[in-house]
Amino acid sequence: MALGSVPSPLAAKAATSTIPIVFVVGGDPIKFGLVDSLSHPGGNITGVSVMSGTLTGKRFELLREFVPEAGLIACLVNPDSPEAQTQLEDIHAAARLIGKNVLTLKAANASEIDAAFETIKRERADALLVGNDALFVLRRDQIVALAARRAVPAMYFLREFVMAGGLASYGTGLNDAYRQVGNYVGKILKGSRPADLPVHQTAKIELTINLKTARALGLAVPQS
Repeated sequence: MALGSVPSPLAAKAATSTIPIVFVVGGDPIKFGLVDSLSHPGGNITGVSVMSGTLTGKRFELLREFVPEAGLIACLVNPDSPEAQTQLEDIHAAARLIGKNVLTLKAANASEIDAAFETIKRERADALLVGNDALFVLRRDQIVALAARRAVPAMYFLREFVMAGGLASYGTGLNDAYRQVGNYVGKILKGSRPADLPVHQTAKIELTINLKTARALGLAVPQS
């Protein structure tokens, strides 16, 4: 099982062409060369696409609804992620449509996350969009605490951030994805070939809001 984000299954695929691999990724597995197609993965690899990386533009729109008066919106990405450039392109495209300015912040470790929030303070960003990345999931308590300290409304990609005290998230739930991974592992152990198991795309998308955090930030959650 290669879990987390795109680098994990890429490393597994580079290591073996015979041992079956089951992945979970938030981006397009075809684009990153993991499989030949979704319906016929080919080779020794298959898995689950949670679509999280394709929802960046929608998260930007939702964040704007939370903070309609925001003039400058910061976005945090991990420059080491192969998904970073696609995320930035989606964010800038969404920003151009509504005439908003974007402050790009890059962080690949804990100290750089701290530095990013210092930049948010210095540049007086009005809101924050956190890009889809496994590092940020691991550092979610740090990110949520810094957002609270700076009183920055932030939009995330997993409900785990909201459960930790973050404002809101919009994305695919991981429970269904990992359950499907378990199903595929079971089938492979019983004799199925990864090449015959189509890449599963999770369809359940959740909007999760922490009303306590919204009140602390003085935000009125739009009923829509």
